[in-house]
Amino acid sequence: MAVFKLPDLGEGLTEAEIVAWHVAVGDTVTVDQTVVEVETAKASVEVPVPFAGRVATLHGAAGDTLAVGTPLITVEEGAFVEPGVVTPAPSEAAEGSGNVLIGYGTGTAQARRVRRPRGSVRFRQDTVHAAPKSPQDRIRVVSPLVRRLAKESGVDIRTLTGSGTGGLISRADVERAAAVPVAAPVAIPDKAAQPGEYRIPLRGIRKTVADKLTRSRREIPEATVWVDVDATPLLELRAALNADPSAPKVSLLALLSRFALAGLRRYPELNSRIEGDEIVVPSAVQLGFAAQTDRGLVVPVVPDAHALTVEELSAALAERTERARAGKLAPAELTGGSFTINNYGVFGVDGSAAIINHPEVAILGIGRIIDRPWIVDGQVVPRKITELTLAFDHRACDGGTAGGFLRFVADCVESPLRLLRNV
Repeated sequence: MAVFKLPDLGEGLTEAEIVAWHVAVGDTVTVDQTVVEVETAKASVEVPVPFAGRVATLHGAAGDTLAVGTPLITVEEGAFVEPGVVTPAPSEAAEGSGNVLIGYGTGTAQARRVRRPRGSVRFRQDTVHAAPKSPQDRIRVVSPLVRRLAKESGVDIRTLTGSGTGGLISRADVERAAAVPVAAPVAIPDKAAQPGEYRIPLRGIRKTVADKLTRSRREIPEATVWVDVDATPLLELRAALNADPSAPKVSLLALLSRFALAGLRRYPELNSRIEGDEIVVPSAVQLGFAAQTDRGLVVPVVPDAHALTVEELSAALAERTERARAGKLAPAELTGGSFTINNYGVFGVDGSAAIINHPEVAILGIGRIIDRPWIVDGQVVPRKITELTLAFDHRACDGGTAGGFLRFVADCVESPLRLLRNV
């Protein structure tokens, strides 16, 4: 029997919750076959098994939380495998496979070769296929969290009509269907559950976000500055850049991020972190950006964003946003940021006192762009106006630095061509 333990998922994560098993006891599995989907505090991850054979034990059910290093699945190696199919020995599997995540492969793992005398019969090496997925696995659901929420809420997702693109079922669809009295409410002293209420466990990524933001508010002496900006020239610039149908499209978020990156070159204190009695200022900018998904708010990171062109930056932001919403980002892609930008204007709001993404020291917020009366050359005219907000850690810099950075970004928005040399 070969016991595969829950692997180290990286980034300091010590546990994971089982979302769904892709195999059952008695199924045959091959090396590196995905056997389970787990959810950490940062991402949903598919885990492959480093052994081939028959599944003997599944150490946990959907919804259970396992610690890293505890048994995940036990495989009876070589059991019920067709003649000629070679499976790795336990020592070889431990060296070249296992404890890896989908997308990383198993490195140098290879099937063990068996030496046969000359003239002996060689069998064809066929692959043992996993059992087909159940109809439940073919339901149009983006996130494993949506499946679990439906299960916990007693909602049959097969009866739902998805409101997302292509009929995808979202968290909101499940929550609407689940808006019924709780069958067995948790006891609250001197209070009973009110009719119509339901409960969502604070765990997984929501708990991680809650803990991180609470720590930010507790530890960081935060201050905020803001300014209204005429974004009309910025919209005109984007239209000009996207006029060529054969050229890559450039998003507003990419342009604003590029201006922010130029501002950080002038005011590097805002691209830093506090360690004890020191301000650590890295040489590169790891740009985080807030993205709303069915799993909650996540902050994907674009590494070395300062070295990217605006087209490259736009492509990177779009690619990570798509994978974030599909729950396909690796944990390492959601950590390590040094500065964050938050476009909350997509929610139709003008401003926000955003919470700094600890251990960073600043976050730039962008409000919606709307028509407002504006004075231009002494005349009141309609212009496209937005509000930029900067929340910053007062330990890392003073108001002069924060105001200087925000004013620089605002000037880039209002006159992008004149300041193009700076970006």
